[in-house]
Amino acid sequence: MDALRVNLKGRAYDILVGADLLRQAGKMIRRLELGRRLGLVTHPALAETYGYAPAVVDSLRHADHEVGLVTVPPGEESKSLDQATRLCRELVRARLDRGSAILALGGGVIGDLAGFVAATLFRGIAFINLPTTLLAQVDSSVGGKTGVNLPEGKNLVGAFHQPRLVLADVLTLRTLPEREFRSGLAEVVKHAMIVDAAFFDSLERQADRILARDPDALQGMVARSCAIKARFVEDDEREGGLRAALNFGHTVGHAIEAALGYGAVTHGEAVAHGMVVAAALSVQRGLCPEADARRLRELLGRFGLLDAPLPPPESLETYMVSDKKARDGVLQFVLTRGVGSVTFAPVFDREELRKGLREVRR
Repeated sequence: MDALRVNLKGRAYDILVGADLLRQAGKMIRRLELGRRLGLVTHPALAETYGYAPAVVDSLRHADHEVGLVTVPPGEESKSLDQATRLCRELVRARLDRGSAILALGGGVIGDLAGFVAATLFRGIAFINLPTTLLAQVDSSVGGKTGVNLPEGKNLVGAFHQPRLVLADVLTLRTLPEREFRSGLAEVVKHAMIVDAAFFDSLERQADRILARDPDALQGMVARSCAIKARFVEDDEREGGLRAALNFGHTVGHAIEAALGYGAVTHGEAVAHGMVVAAALSVQRGLCPEADARRLRELLGRFGLLDAPLPPPESLETYMVSDKKARDGVLQFVLTRGVGSVTFAPVFDREELRKGLREVRR
């Protein structure tokens, strides 16, 4: 097992990464000295099909906890105020109190929703994340961002509420659909690209073992990604500046998602193409060696992240200008100086942008 510490003032917590951790959850959570009653929020499939929720419940009961189990339908539609209200009412009926904790067992939707409920129920109670998807394990479970959607947009209601503990059990990744697993690899590659050339090298060397979902390879990969994300959270907990480096590939990625309609491509597929465009712009500016941009494209291709159908490059520009990071029509890009290093730069020249966007169709 790998153990990482996120060092925030007065709210430090551990991220534990390993195999078969869900069956040990009770022992690890008991060390936090929480109240006896806990609430477990999960998806029906994780409770009924894969048996993950029963394993957690059994472990918690052996640690002398009472557990109220609440399931939430899968899908982004569950990140709503209606579902948050339902969860609050069910957890109150399960007799949770201010000393209790809410556990999130699932992917990013479950983590965001359950974390938001934990941030608001009884004006804030303890939150524990048990992420079961690769994207959640390497990204959304670390950093304390919680929230729900409104009809007017995604994540418009939320709070920063750091977990007390994150348990990432890599054995849960064995049951992920192939496309969802590969999608999560985009965030892993992004972490390596922005700060860690040695990690990028290891991804290239171990690509076959990762794709085969070898537990040892997955544990090392997830632990390193979490360590990188944790460093940014420690330096910039509320996204005031440095944490913006984590947006590498997202400016174009969000435009691809919007242009095709959400769900047509996965978030990881869209971000992967966004990273290719950002690298192409960096090469055009003389910031990045062409060989490094080629390595990025080759690794993303090896992970099957560049195969999705894409909109024409011309259609992306409109969506990008309305991106929340744009200022007076000027796009703020995270560019790369090569594998393991990024920089921030505005893009004024529309022809420069269009040339970069043509990379998505290469």
